Amino acid sequence: MNPFPDRDSLGSFGGGSPVIAPLPIRAPSTLHSTDSIKNIEPTRGATRPSLWPGLALASLVALAAWAVAAIQTIRFGHAVVEALVVAIILGTLVRTTWPVPRAAEPGVRLAGKGLLELAVCLMGLSVDLPLLLEAGPALAVGVMVLVVVGLALSYLLGRAFGLPHKLAVLVACGNAICGNSAIAAVAPVIEADAEQVGSAIAFTAILGVAVVLGLPLLIAPLGLSFYQYGVLAGLTVYAVPQVLAAAFPVSVLSGQVGTLVKLIRVLMLGPVVLFFALRRSRTAGRDSGAVTTVSPRSLVASFGLYIPWFIVGFLLLAAARSTGWVPDTSVRWAHQAATILTILAMAALGLGCDLRAILRAGAGIIATVVGSLIVLVALSVLLIRLLGIA
Repeated sequence: MNPFPDRDSLGSFGGGSPVIAPLPIRAPSTLHSTDSIKNIEPTRGATRPSLWPGLALASLVALAAWAVAAIQTIRFGHAVVEALVVAIILGTLVRTTWPVPRAAEPGVRLAGKGLLELAVCLMGLSVDLPLLLEAGPALAVGVMVLVVVGLALSYLLGRAFGLPHKLAVLVACGNAICGNSAIAAVAPVIEADAEQVGSAIAFTAILGVAVVLGLPLLIAPLGLSFYQYGVLAGLTVYAVPQVLAAAFPVSVLSGQVGTLVKLIRVLMLGPVVLFFALRRSRTAGRDSGAVTTVSPRSLVASFGLYIPWFIVGFLLLAAARSTGWVPDTSVRWAHQAATILTILAMAALGLGCDLRAILRAGAGIIATVVGSLIVLVALSVLLIRLLGIA
């Protein structure tokens, strides 16, 4: 079930001739699977699916993960594998070995998206914003440059491995920006079909979990500090929940830095979607001989469509915390709530990841995604060294 209203298209950008009609661009929050690119309108009076089966299932997995972490703490004095990671692993095992009932899917999607976004927003109250921003604006600029370069290199890799243009674009956007959300947002703009979307999402989801488990192993060989590792996680891991799972078990600082860097990456989704929309409109204009115009006001509106609310909330709460006006009690409650919601979201993330999907992914997609990830890690380490981040 989608907790946000649907946005079927941007239509005309306003002012002059329409850019293209219709232009079915949807926000990432409205797209969750290959079925999402279909224009399905609910029938009037249809029963809204219940969220409780999925929320209950995700809660059971989250409780099991918490219990495993608690047992580790009793046995070893600390959790060797944090509850966040255990929740992803358990959820993935459940999804792979047992078909999740269709009735549970709406609640699982809500837990993996809506509740996670709330958790990220609440994290703003527990971060030390001046510490996170110690790298200055150079880091933000570096993140934006890396997204553009990573997008281009990943696309070239896809073409080199034989992927068609649209599929190469989808895989590149998923790797360079924010995984499935980027794939789902760009798909209708470039008119990708359901099979291409499914192929791009399938292996990216599996590799995302592998990155969560494997990325911390690079800390020792690369000699990374907690701050540097947070930057690396934010620059390389696909989705926001995966960044949390990859960074927070290492250290709180790594998790906070990784979250902030990742949110900057997510903000790049707006300009990227807008780029492909304008590119498509120019192509359509050349084919039809029509003159296309775009008003500045509608450009700003379409860009704003892809700025997630939780990023704004995170930054506002972080700014409020830095003023000292927020009581420590409120900070502690917000931290606890964010932790619980995040573990629940990790369980939902795992419940959406079927390991069997890797068998259905083509060799070209596998080679492109793995190659793009290696390139992204190398570029991220290079950026950290160039900026002198300690």
